[in-house]
Amino acid sequence: MELNIVDLSRLQFAITALYHFLFVPLTLGLSVLVAIMETVYVMTGRTIWRQMTKFWGTLFGINFVLGVATGIVMEFQFGMNWSYYSHYVGDIFGAPLAIEGLMAFFLEATFVGLFFFGWDKLSKLGHLASAWAVAIGSNFSALWILIANGWMQNPVGSAFNPQTMRMEVTDFYAVLMNSVAQAKFVHTVSAGYVTASVFVLGVSAWYLLKGRHLELAKRSMTVAASFGLASALSVVVLGDESGYLATEHQKMKLAAIEAMWETEPAPASFTAFGFPDQEARKTHYAVHIPWAMGVIATRSLDTQIPGIEELVEHAEERIRNGIVAYDALQKIRAAGSTDAIPEDVRTAFEDSGSDLGYALLLKPYLDDPREATDAQIEQAANDTVPNVPTLFWTFRIMVGLGFFFILLMTVFFYLSARHRLDRYPLLLRVAVFAIPLPWIAAECGWIVAEFGRQPWIIEGVLPTAVAVSNLGASTVLMTIVGFSLIYTVLFIVEMTLMLRAIRKGPEPDEEPEADFGPRAFVPAE
Repeated sequence: MELNIVDLSRLQFAITALYHFLFVPLTLGLSVLVAIMETVYVMTGRTIWRQMTKFWGTLFGINFVLGVATGIVMEFQFGMNWSYYSHYVGDIFGAPLAIEGLMAFFLEATFVGLFFFGWDKLSKLGHLASAWAVAIGSNFSALWILIANGWMQNPVGSAFNPQTMRMEVTDFYAVLMNSVAQAKFVHTVSAGYVTASVFVLGVSAWYLLKGRHLELAKRSMTVAASFGLASALSVVVLGDESGYLATEHQKMKLAAIEAMWETEPAPASFTAFGFPDQEARKTHYAVHIPWAMGVIATRSLDTQIPGIEELVEHAEERIRNGIVAYDALQKIRAAGSTDAIPEDVRTAFEDSGSDLGYALLLKPYLDDPREATDAQIEQAANDTVPNVPTLFWTFRIMVGLGFFFILLMTVFFYLSARHRLDRYPLLLRVAVFAIPLPWIAAECGWIVAEFGRQPWIIEGVLPTAVAVSNLGASTVLMTIVGFSLIYTVLFIVEMTLMLRAIRKGPEPDEEPEADFGPRAFVPAE
């Protein structure tokens, strides 16, 4: 198979992003859980809560360090592998990332040192403030990064300048308040809270099964179940908002998630199960739930959701209109000065400029989109369809796990309220085995969000195929191998350190005797 620089660059970024996202959700959630635990310690003065804060804080610290190490590389990749993208949208995309570094990461990095080394040097309130500063900094980092990512999904507050050949900010407030970015932020952060809650719940359940650190385990499970239940419910509600916004801004992504090949009468049904066939443009053995998708995606009974075939036809129309914009752009650039641009050329670009990105979909097939044949235009229009089976199944795995987390947290919230956390060893084992599931759900969500946007690196503005750097395929392939090896080593280091800390447990000289509740279930030797 011929090595393709675009596919290799996408693969490299996907590998580094997926690795990085193994650390992000736990960092987001554990930072808040640790701050909550220390708040209870400051309010009650009970040393068990200080012990809990230190123990879970240690696990947070291990995860935080490796998350930073894997995240820094991703920002450099924009300049290395996606240089035309950086040139095209650097004025817009770079601003949130710069603010993230100055406002959020510096805040987080500064106070994380005070949190770990300031126990005996700061007052209780001072140390608590550092814990909350770390939590706020972690979540602020996610906010600014998702503002940048949300703009890629819904490029508002910006316009293309034909003189500089760059996208430029026209309304920074619109970029900040982008509805897609805000929905992605709250959904992603809530998913991180669920991840940390399941992690704390599962580790604590393991302690109960082993009959170790009982007081810490029970209190940790109570906090995790309460926080996790609220977060799991939020994920579902906020995920519904993301789906609604996709109906407005990313219709093809939504149609692909549903494997909706043809436009259905409103309200559209939801495909609960089926086997999408991209070549045949149909879904085999589909099981539909009438009206469900129409109500969820449009919140109405009379609004249609366009199918893939209709959206492809619409894309073909926009490609033809984009060719008009591309022709006008070349004439504008040839004119040299603004005063020399003919009025009809200026008018043509103003009328069709919003579809310029669609003309660029032809670039993989020929250098000048104005020379495209009908067959090439049709082929470019079909390229706007992402891989439907991948989106269809990853979305359903993510949603199924989301409802499982609600059930899991509800059960343990009930057991904690009734002081029966140690009565059902089978449920404790379920909690232990559930630890990896939030990461699977999170990675599926990332695939749906990013893979579903293809072939666009910026929705409707810049195709992925024209955004890459002019590098040799062998160079990118070597970096893929190098990054994969390094990140695998970092992941092994992470797992080794985390498991060692969990097996060791909290410092024994700080752990008081268990003073409440029945004894934990201890398996027979």
